[in-house]
Amino acid sequence: MPERNQPVHPLGSRARVLLASVFGPYARDDEYGSRRMNPMELYQNQVTRVQGGFSLRMFHRSFGLMMIQSNIEAPCTLLDFPTLEAFTEDIRKNTYDIIGISGIVPNIGKVRKMCELIRRYRPDAAIVIGGHISNKEGLAEIIDADHIVRGEGVRWFQRYLGQDDQAPIIHPLAISGFGGRMMGIGLDNRPGGTAAILIPSVGCPMGCNFCSTSALFGGKGKFVNFFETGDELFAAMCKMEEKLKVKSFFTLDENFLLHKKRALRLLDLMEANGKSWAIYVFSSARVLKSYTIDQLVRLGIGWVWMGLEGEESAYDKLEGVDTRALVDLLQSHGIRVLGSSIIGLEDHRPENMDAIIDYAIGHETVFHQFMLYTPIPGTPLYEKHRQDGSLLPEAEFPAADAHGQYRFNYRHPYIPAGLEEQYLLEAFQRDFAVNGPSLLRLIRVLLNGWQRYGKDPRPRIRKRVAWESFPLRSIYAGAVWAMRQWYRDDPRQKEKAAQLLKDIYMAFGWKTRLLAPLIGRFAWIALKREEARLAAGWSYEPCSFHEKNAAAVALEKTHPARQKAEVREPRLVIDQPAETFGK
Repeated sequence: MPERNQPVHPLGSRARVLLASVFGPYARDDEYGSRRMNPMELYQNQVTRVQGGFSLRMFHRSFGLMMIQSNIEAPCTLLDFPTLEAFTEDIRKNTYDIIGISGIVPNIGKVRKMCELIRRYRPDAAIVIGGHISNKEGLAEIIDADHIVRGEGVRWFQRYLGQDDQAPIIHPLAISGFGGRMMGIGLDNRPGGTAAILIPSVGCPMGCNFCSTSALFGGKGKFVNFFETGDELFAAMCKMEEKLKVKSFFTLDENFLLHKKRALRLLDLMEANGKSWAIYVFSSARVLKSYTIDQLVRLGIGWVWMGLEGEESAYDKLEGVDTRALVDLLQSHGIRVLGSSIIGLEDHRPENMDAIIDYAIGHETVFHQFMLYTPIPGTPLYEKHRQDGSLLPEAEFPAADAHGQYRFNYRHPYIPAGLEEQYLLEAFQRDFAVNGPSLLRLIRVLLNGWQRYGKDPRPRIRKRVAWESFPLRSIYAGAVWAMRQWYRDDPRQKEKAAQLLKDIYMAFGWKTRLLAPLIGRFAWIALKREEARLAAGWSYEPCSFHEKNAAAVALEKTHPARQKAEVREPRLVIDQPAETFGK
């Protein structure tokens, strides 16, 4: 819903707009709130954190800013992952009427610094702040900004610029990740090799008490659909398929399958048009159970991020669901599962922590996220702790450290301060030790899908499974060969890798048997090199993006004296250890 007294910029769509993410570098400790343990890498940060060279290293664009840029008529420049120096140089050299910054609460020091620089170099520019940071109480007193936008920003910006806020959404054309790397080897950067990003909706009506995304977009029962119908969604996906040459879509929607009418209409259109797409989704367990496994397979669901939370957790989304049985079912059909578990729920105590971790890793999901139970501003959980006085003051525990991978930002009723990080690391380490590298698990589940559907009578399903499983014949077989060598002194993991390799050979025959050792030796050497680099303090940072929309490009052409923006191709900076990056 539009906010009361929605501001409107006097220049309307003639205003020159800059949108920016917070500045880097990120994977180091600094005075602005960057933390080495909190890099700009979702998987390394929260999922494959202790897996060393096996960890999935990947960066993701600031998709919210890209969505805003795609839907405003004003000339707009986007700076994604700029350095502090690059951001300063841009606002010093170029005139902007509006500067928007998106961030999360741990970024507050960076946002404050960026606002200070804007006031120094562009004092007439209106400063707009959005993203999860907007839920922080007292933010207006901490940073110098003109507008703090809570909730959905696309329609807000359209109204601010005097545009029609009921116009159909234009989805940005973007891949879901870049700079991918595992075992020291870069992942597929060919056109179509990475899934496109797809954002059907924002917000989550499930309204879990800890969920900052749900809180940001109105809380329980609230969400915003960018695409109301399966027909609208299908049209957007067809455009991405054509322009980006993709066959897979990473669906950035907190509970995509909850909108069942839309999802099943999309399925009808996929079947009518012979689309062998793969769709990767976030979903709650109860919603997944509301579909048959055949519906999920026909819809192309190949990957699911699902909240497991904890065995005794009382969340509606888990009520009546045997999550272990559900994970087993999904993965037996080739659907990779990323399970998400919480350390430090209200009933968690030191004496039951072993059982809590055992329950989580017993799901044997391909990936497993572990997070501390963290009250984030704006959530019901935060309000509960604020009212009972258990939140730690920021002088004692800075906002930059409240990212869910370090310490509680409150006094837990049973877990002594300092033990939570030990338990969190133990969960990651035990999952890795018991279940092995996530890559090994992923390959096993892909093979499950091939064995079940590789000869399926339905051509559309058979085609999807064939292209998703194709790396098993060569690259993945080589990776498993290398993992068998790597774990030669670990009987448990060596046997897992050996059995998987045997099954791959059985499925794909003599060509794969010949290729695996050749690729495997290369992968093993790359893994050794990667482990050595990481041990020496190596870290990864995203490259910067400087992009203009059509209106900004046209404006630039009418002012030839104005310096043109440099548009850089995605390039991963990998040649500097963290302690020397940027010096």
